[in-house]
Amino acid sequence: MNKFFVLVGVLLLLAASASAQQERDRPRSPTITVTGEALVSAEPDQAQLDIGVVTQARSAPEASKENAERVARVLSEVKKILGKNDEVKTSGYSLTPAYRYPQGGKPEIVGYNASNTLRIKTMSLDLVGRLIDSAMQAGANNVNRLVFTLKDEQSAQLEALRAASLKARSKAEAIATALGLKIVKITAVTEGERMIQPIVRQVTALRAEAAPAQTPVEPGTVDVRS
Repeated sequence: MNKFFVLVGVLLLLAASASAQQERDRPRSPTITVTGEALVSAEPDQAQLDIGVVTQARSAPEASKENAERVARVLSEVKKILGKNDEVKTSGYSLTPAYRYPQGGKPEIVGYNASNTLRIKTMSLDLVGRLIDSAMQAGANNVNRLVFTLKDEQSAQLEALRAASLKARSKAEAIATALGLKIVKITAVTEGERMIQPIVRQVTALRAEAAPAQTPVEPGTVDVRS
């Protein structure tokens, strides 16, 4: 009985080895591997900017109080401009000592710096310049960041993927035609890295005592690559 089982096991092993050998000996279908890349430029439809208020005073309470008063004025003016779908929120706050470093002595605290940053998001790109100017006139003295982005990034990503796929297929067909071959089917597809490049603008603005000309802002286009 034991010998019978051993014999069957050997036969199965030999059969499996023969099948594997046949699979290795079988000629593989020729394949062509290509890549396609597409860049889609889309008009941005929302903007995000960080506007800050930085104050300095001899004591921490004084710096904090002055900062709070100026931020309240900035918020009041900004909310008058924003639409119902826009938003503003606090994105950062800090209160830190300012030091003086005398030669050969220990550092001394000479005052305090208070910083409060408001993050504003608006769907109306034509309001960006007005928001900056109004905030500066109300007491803001720092624009940290201005970015133009897309509300619906997925649509742009899908458009880029479709364009990249068509380019890859065109490449494969051109190669096959040159070699006297014919594309029969797609055996594998790999999606590569997708990248959305928002538009970042550097804005330098100081508090204006008199009403200046409106700050010009040009959004440009957002690049989506697949």
